[in-house]
Amino acid sequence: MPLGLRGKKKDKSKETSKLVESEAAVQAPPAAAAAPAASASRLQFHTQLAHGSPTGRVGGFGSARELYAKIAEVFDIDPAEIMFCTLNTHKADMDKLLGAQIGLEDFIFAHVKGKRKEVEVLKTDQVLGLTITDNGTGCAFIKRIKEGSLMDQTKIVCVGDHIETINGRNVSDCRHYEVAKMLKDLEKGQMFKLELIEPMKAFEKLESRSKGGTLPEAKISRGRETLRLRTKGPATVEEKPTAVEEKAIKKVDELLETYMGIRDTELAATMVEAGRDKKNPDEFAVALDETLGDFAFPDEFVFDVWGAIGDAKQGRLE
Repeated sequence: MPLGLRGKKKDKSKETSKLVESEAAVQAPPAAAAAPAASASRLQFHTQLAHGSPTGRVGGFGSARELYAKIAEVFDIDPAEIMFCTLNTHKADMDKLLGAQIGLEDFIFAHVKGKRKEVEVLKTDQVLGLTITDNGTGCAFIKRIKEGSLMDQTKIVCVGDHIETINGRNVSDCRHYEVAKMLKDLEKGQMFKLELIEPMKAFEKLESRSKGGTLPEAKISRGRETLRLRTKGPATVEEKPTAVEEKAIKKVDELLETYMGIRDTELAATMVEAGRDKKNPDEFAVALDETLGDFAFPDEFVFDVWGAIGDAKQGRLE
């Protein structure tokens, strides 16, 4: 590792120990636009409530928060009721979660808060087996439950559930890694209580979806162009990652799990993008601190990520 790595940005000293298995829909940092912002602002997307509703249209958004506000306006609901969105399926399919990129012909399904439930669990294992993500607007929810884990045996806890409180503490506005750390720090051998909110189920409301005029299957497709959502600045129309970038993203995602206990392809994509025009790991480290400083990545991790990006460019990754 070169001396001076991250030497220019050492004022942040947040904890870097592993949290738990967790993921997040992290919004990408500002970058050069691949198309004029005005063209992105004119885009319109079809949307429905996942449990059943007429079909609406949304457009003119540049972030997940703005998108949720637009959807809420269409269906006359509170934006805070939207837990997460999936693309091209009304099911709570965690592989189809909306992240920082939306295909120009993707159909957006919004999953809203449904029934509340409580569960008390005896922490008999240090690892709970939960993978946590969030929707980018302060709603952390369960993305995966490891088979055979402590939480897998607690059948009331399900994939898609929003974690509202932990031992009475409201965590609705906490990011995924904060919730993950709270769960990890719970004392082994003690009981703890979770208050959860599950996504609203369809049941008899399935009929209203068909009445709403769902788009024909042929129109729900995945072109090469996507709308890139951003936390700052306007959304832009961009090409999907190249094959080389996709390999780098996959490898960085694996490194995130090794070093940080996190799996998140959107975060990995943001890191690969940050290293696209950098000449050495020091420049790359500074860029990460400027855009993703809250994660306080350790130097060893940054160096390995830089190596993974280089390996992908040189064709050394399968």
